[in-house]
Amino acid sequence: MKNQQSYIELKTMKPKEITPQLKVSILNQSEWSLKEQNPEKYTMIIFYRGYHCPVCKKQLETVAENLSEFKQRGIDVVAISMDTKERAEKSLNEWKINGLAIGHDLPLETAKAWGLYLSKAISDKEPDLFSEPAIFLIKPNGTLFFASIQTMPFARPKITDLIKSIDFVEDKNYPARGEA
Repeated sequence: MKNQQSYIELKTMKPKEITPQLKVSILNQSEWSLKEQNPEKYTMIIFYRGYHCPVCKKQLETVAENLSEFKQRGIDVVAISMDTKERAEKSLNEWKINGLAIGHDLPLETAKAWGLYLSKAISDKEPDLFSEPAIFLIKPNGTLFFASIQTMPFARPKITDLIKSIDFVEDKNYPARGEA
């Protein structure tokens, strides 16, 4: 008997399509809603694994170091995880991420709607279930411009490379790609 594998078709967002709704609690604020954002150029959403992830810590610290670069380019930034408020507060207090909006308690269904990969804990430092990292650039009209969705914590786009790429895109009026 042959070993049969079943394949499921993943529905992914395509550039130029309207993104799913996104509403989360933000530390030191009440609620953040993508629908209510009004950036000059983009909203950058960084989904991170959570407090347990040293790669996330480094990435978000680099983002925080470059917040003025993003603001100069008309980009609003938010970082969101499935972490509880308490774990998100630990990230805010122990990591060098001052000034970065930190969302928490991302609902499972919302993570799925955004096409995030999910992982179960493999150590007691990890929550039972969490999303893997992703970065999205959303145009002011709510359409997807860029997405990088990871299955692992490794090999993420470098933040400084992302800034250079945004400069290229804006300078050349480069369109969103991948919608065909």
